[in-house]
Amino acid sequence: MLYHLLFSLREIFSPFNVVRYITFRAAAAFITALIINFIIAPTIIKKFKEAGRLQSIRDDGPSTHLKKRGTPTMGGLIVIISLVFSVLLWARLDNPYTLILIGSTLWLGFLGFIDDYMKTVRNNSRGVTPITKLVWQGALGIFVAIYLYNNPVCESASNALTVPFFKDLFIHLGPAYMLFAALTVVGTSNAVNITDGLDGLAIGGIIFAALTYAVLAYIAGNLNFSEYLFLPYVQGAGEITIFMTALAGAGLGFLWFNIFPAEIFMGDTGSLFMGGVIGISALIIKHELLLIIVGGVFLMEIISVIIQVASFKLRGKRVFKMAPLHHHFELSGWSEPQVVIRFWIISIILALFAFSTLKLR
Repeated sequence: MLYHLLFSLREIFSPFNVVRYITFRAAAAFITALIINFIIAPTIIKKFKEAGRLQSIRDDGPSTHLKKRGTPTMGGLIVIISLVFSVLLWARLDNPYTLILIGSTLWLGFLGFIDDYMKTVRNNSRGVTPITKLVWQGALGIFVAIYLYNNPVCESASNALTVPFFKDLFIHLGPAYMLFAALTVVGTSNAVNITDGLDGLAIGGIIFAALTYAVLAYIAGNLNFSEYLFLPYVQGAGEITIFMTALAGAGLGFLWFNIFPAEIFMGDTGSLFMGGVIGISALIIKHELLLIIVGGVFLMEIISVIIQVASFKLRGKRVFKMAPLHHHFELSGWSEPQVVIRFWIISIILALFAFSTLKLR
């Protein structure tokens, strides 16, 4: 809204012309989301404590987690409010990618909110059933897939996957691209959800991933940069930079309250939408396979669960002391802060490695 207002007034007051620059609006979106978070978080945390929106702790988990009983959850609502308000202020609302990402945030955020509500208010430990979650996530994934299939973001890689390290190699999927896109949205959403088990772990990884894709989106939306690096040019993708920096700012503000020992947990309200929008952004800017690197920590977490379940069903034995992977390291003697910070370090290394693929082509 501010973009459209200020840009229309640039003829009257020339300094308003600065809002045309994505870099300026990206920085403004980051700061705005951060400030909103700091303003609303204390009140929401207090209200959730009074209302009894408290996280249930699994009895079969590490014993150190039992002391977390009584910590409020549904903190993802703080991130959603900060993110959406900031994006509405600074992003172009006539850009289809902005609208898709806002809509995806609200769709998956609502799904997560219902799940958290059932657990904390209705005392239903299961919350929303896994099948229902998959249906909601799959519906969004199919919508995004159909849109991208019928509205190719670029001619050079239409309905195809770009391969890191190769400038002219594309994996053409044809109509199967829609299935791939839908699975990407479902997979990334659930991967972050599974990772959200330690204070600050998931939100830290999201901050690094969001900043990485903010840069990638800026390059994809800039004709000169994309041609120089032999990357697909996606017109209008620069607006995704605004969304990603706002997500990073909202995430950083939330991390202030979510760091060990957490004052509030994000719950499914936050984790489901964060993973989903990262996956959707990767699809739009044609860096789908780079998700394997950028989201490496999230990938390790969800794979550890798959391996554990498969091994137990087929062999009657567990591969890890506990899944997801972060619990395995806790039971191996690492403290919670050690696990979180070491996983953050891995996320940073993976982000830097992802950037190296842009030039090594």
